[in-house]
Amino acid sequence: MRKLCVVTGSRAESGLLYWLMKEIQDDPELEFQLVVTGMHLSPEFGLTYRHIEQDGFQIDAKVEMLLSSDTPVGLTKSMGLGLIGFADAFERLRPDTVVLLGDRYEIMVAAQAAMIARIPIAHLHGGESTEGVMDEAIRHSITKMAHLHFTATEKYRQRVIQLGEQPDKVFNVGAVGLDNVHRLSLLSREQLEHSLTFQLGNRCFLVTYHPLTLSRQSPAEYMEMLLRALDHFKDAKIIFTKSNADTDGRIISQMIDEYVNKNRERAVSFVSLGQLKYLSLLKYVDVVIGNSSSGIFEAPMFHKPTVNIGQRQKGRVKGSSVIDCGDTCQEIIESVQLALSPEFQAKLPESKSLYGEGNSAPVVKEILKTIPLEGILFKSFYEARIT
Repeated sequence: MRKLCVVTGSRAESGLLYWLMKEIQDDPELEFQLVVTGMHLSPEFGLTYRHIEQDGFQIDAKVEMLLSSDTPVGLTKSMGLGLIGFADAFERLRPDTVVLLGDRYEIMVAAQAAMIARIPIAHLHGGESTEGVMDEAIRHSITKMAHLHFTATEKYRQRVIQLGEQPDKVFNVGAVGLDNVHRLSLLSREQLEHSLTFQLGNRCFLVTYHPLTLSRQSPAEYMEMLLRALDHFKDAKIIFTKSNADTDGRIISQMIDEYVNKNRERAVSFVSLGQLKYLSLLKYVDVVIGNSSSGIFEAPMFHKPTVNIGQRQKGRVKGSSVIDCGDTCQEIIESVQLALSPEFQAKLPESKSLYGEGNSAPVVKEILKTIPLEGILFKSFYEARIT
């Protein structure tokens, strides 16, 4: 049996990987392995590895690496711990392929350990561009360590090839997380409000804001602009999802808590909603606000407008439902007003996802299952250059 080892470091990421993991787990000709790390193992972020187990997956290894620090020094030390942990995990599990998604630092150290252990790496969501964060460099670094590539658009496929990877090892399959939109039974409005213990009201905003990890300006300054803009819409209910374990992420989460405490009648926050509640929310909210990739990937599937703030997602392919805006309070206010305007709302039914139709997981699984692995380590790194 071919052993496929999936690595995940956050609830958002494992949610995107859910159907791919299910496809691998349910295939009798494959052995599914799962390694969890990062935020999954942190009480601060909800010990979300428990949700993975509740979803019916057995965890084969837990790699502890997240220190109680979001400074550059703390994250770098966390990466060192992770590299040691992944080395031990891969030595014990001995997978035939390691499957990684995205561009976070936890995933980069998993790629480093797999590369040194001479284990082929399959990478999802390579070739993308996010100019405002260090994820850009991490993503391309993982691409160069990987041997099989599953991109979300043809433009991204071409960028991976431009980086020197073999065209026959780069597959445009769409965004694997969009499978959730079609395959999950989403909650009704009443079920969702009961689950959240929060009424959505006549107008509701879904807000997610992460640090700009390449900026030397304090994230508190950017977040203050956003919170002041939200104050302009007194009639709107606001649902925050908190920041990732990035540099200075705790500052943003603390500011969200303070805002919610002052606005309990109309605001609520969550460390992690999970895919079911999050996607169900996308059905009913009026605007998605912030700088999360979900506003670019998932929100268009529901024909919902996204106000994409600042530089974090600069460089990504975006559909017509996405409004890019600057970081100032006034720019955010004007962009939200545009998103709510009758003219913009009238165009939303015609908007569509640029990242596939939500049928990626079976395609990725079948390629991982059948593609020849003999000689793949050598070919991925050298043959494309030699020829």
